[in-house]
Amino acid sequence: MSETEEQRRARLVELFEERIPFNKHLGFRVAHLSAKRAVLSMETRAEHIGDARRPALHGGLISAMADTAGGLVCFNGLSNPRDRVSTIDMRVDYLRPATPGQPLHCEASLVRMGNRVGVARILVFSGSLPAIDLPDRQDVAIATAHAAYNVLRR
Repeated sequence: MSETEEQRRARLVELFEERIPFNKHLGFRVAHLSAKRAVLSMETRAEHIGDARRPALHGGLISAMADTAGGLVCFNGLSNPRDRVSTIDMRVDYLRPATPGQPLHCEASLVRMGNRVGVARILVFSGSLPAIDLPDRQDVAIATAHAAYNVLRR
């Protein structure tokens, strides 16, 4: 018996939130998952500060969240639960510091899912996630990313 789309998404959410220790440690939560869009959210903590003089959240936290959201939206584009995705390349542009104590939200959009490569475009926001129909959403992002993922089909 094959799983339904809802069951498959629930399995992915459980995998990304609970079964990947790094994601669980950081507190990544899947706020939304659809065919071409994934949104992760997390509460930030004092230990996430990378520059205590500002203070500002560590850039590695932001890039890890961007990579995870991009990987999730690509994983969601696969039909076989045994297929795998791994990061090939990711570019992150840090636009402004993230505010400690404010939640982070990361939105990944699937640009392309091929037989061997998936591509995602990612926006990271501090505080709140702006409305999807806001025309200047990229202008309020704290970081943008573009990532390519190797797709291993089994």
